[in-house]
Amino acid sequence: MNLTEQTVDKGTTKKKDSISETGFATKAIHAAQVPDPTTGAISLPIYQTTTYVQQAVGVNKGFTYSRSGNPTVQVLEENLGILEKGVGGACFGTGMAAISAAFALLSQGDHAIISNVVYGGTPRLCNMILSRYGIKFSYVDSGDAEAVRNAIRKETKMIFVETPANPTLKLTDIKAISEVKGEAKLVVDNTFLTPALQVPIDLGADITLHSTTKFIEGHNTTVGGAIITKTKKDLDDIKYIQNAMGLIQSPFNAWLTIRGLKTLEVRMKKHCENAQIIAEYLEGHPKVTKVLYPGLDSFPQASIARRQHLRGHGGLLAFELKGGVKSGLKFASSISLISLAENLGAVESMVTHPATMTHAAMSKKARLEAGITDGLIRLSVGLEDVDDLIFDLDQAIKKSTS
Repeated sequence: MNLTEQTVDKGTTKKKDSISETGFATKAIHAAQVPDPTTGAISLPIYQTTTYVQQAVGVNKGFTYSRSGNPTVQVLEENLGILEKGVGGACFGTGMAAISAAFALLSQGDHAIISNVVYGGTPRLCNMILSRYGIKFSYVDSGDAEAVRNAIRKETKMIFVETPANPTLKLTDIKAISEVKGEAKLVVDNTFLTPALQVPIDLGADITLHSTTKFIEGHNTTVGGAIITKTKKDLDDIKYIQNAMGLIQSPFNAWLTIRGLKTLEVRMKKHCENAQIIAEYLEGHPKVTKVLYPGLDSFPQASIARRQHLRGHGGLLAFELKGGVKSGLKFASSISLISLAENLGAVESMVTHPATMTHAAMSKKARLEAGITDGLIRLSVGLEDVDDLIFDLDQAIKKSTS
């Protein structure tokens, strides 16, 4: 039983029921959340507890042990389920824990198709760990729906895509893949855009997942992950895996993530605005040889971006400088306001050199085939004043290409 269903009065229940008819920002702030019934506190309590006293054998208030369910975490799961238009959600200790839970739906002998451009931790998990258990993987250009169709086998049970992809921003047409997937489950990593900008289940996905560490929480204060499903059967299976494997989110991190969600729409709007301006600035810079951002007309899949993205194209972009890897590494060491870091999606701007940082686990051959060149730089554009970011980029480019 939902904690809020047990404790709220009729007026609050009516307010809760009406949330389904509200806009995105309202849902992000209010969905699954009600004032604390004991004190009236508007901020959700942190239920930092291991266990719950039961009224009698087999009689409880909906919770027994926090590995199996926690009231604070449950509110986050319900909120994300509503925002992603699924039947519900499950939250995890990290984004990789969420990805691990998704692949745990597979059995020995099953086959999964994975986008050839994804976060480096995903192929590391599949190639180095899950392959030991008799699960087979193929890496395919998911931007080509026909290539995906041709890679499907009778034992293919999952198609895993990340769109936009990390770090090249390559897009997958979710609807097109949903039309060729057959019986396979389509899993979409929606970390880069969040439901504020893209809703994969609306486009035909069966499961959507997040590293909530990134834009969802947005403040560089937690690690976490989430899975949202289209069907109750998949949600029940994921919840079973979550409990059995102990891949749970902590109450405090869930509370911080809920707090971050309340500003998700306004943050994503500013991320998009800043990223668009910076992408255009970099595209016109004489020392920049390539810029990848879905909001640019020059982006190879700009038509998919305009059709699939709801209110903008996110806060991530990638670019290359004249001088290749030497200039790229020097640039990464020359920034001042912008931080050199492996995270993304926070209010602070951060830059990463994927070949030596986030995707170092991939072979050079696999990286180059995915378009991750040695000189590629990934920029997570934050919420600072855009003129200050451009000033920092400009001075670093001058130092690295002189």
